[in-house]
Amino acid sequence: MSITAPLFQHHKHCDELFATAEEDCANGDWAAGGKAFARLLDQLETHFTSEEQLLFPAFETATGMTSGPTEVMRGEHRQMRDLMAQMKAALASRDSDAFGGGAETLLILMQQHNMKEENILYPMCDNVLGASDVGAFLAERLNAS
Repeated sequence: MSITAPLFQHHKHCDELFATAEEDCANGDWAAGGKAFARLLDQLETHFTSEEQLLFPAFETATGMTSGPTEVMRGEHRQMRDLMAQMKAALASRDSDAFGGGAETLLILMQQHNMKEENILYPMCDNVLGASDVGAFLAERLNAS
C-alpha cells in the first residue's frame, strides 16, 4: 500500500460528507445540514493538518523543495478554510443562496485540489517517501478522527 493511500480514501470520505451537508441544506433541513457540515469541517481540518504537519514537511525535508507543490496545496487549504468560514456563517443565518453559492465554489476547489494531489503530489510523495513511516502516521491520524 502506498503511503498516501489513506489520504485518497479520506478524500472520498470528505466528498460523501460534503454531499450530505449540501443536500440537507438545499432541502431546508438546517439542523441536519448543520450537523453534516460540522462533521465535514472537522474532517477537512483533520485532513489538511495531517498533510501540513506530517506529509508536507516529510516531503520537503526529503526533496529540499519548500516552494513547490506543497506551498500551492497550503495556499489552497487556506482558500478552502476561508470559504468554509463563509459557508458556516451562511448556515448560521440560514442563507440558502450564500450557502449554496459557497458550496458550489467549494466543490470546484475541492475537485481541482484533489486531482492535483492525487495525480501529482501524492505520487511524488510515494516515490520519495515510500520507505518512511509517514503513511502509518497518516492512517492513524485519519482513522482516529
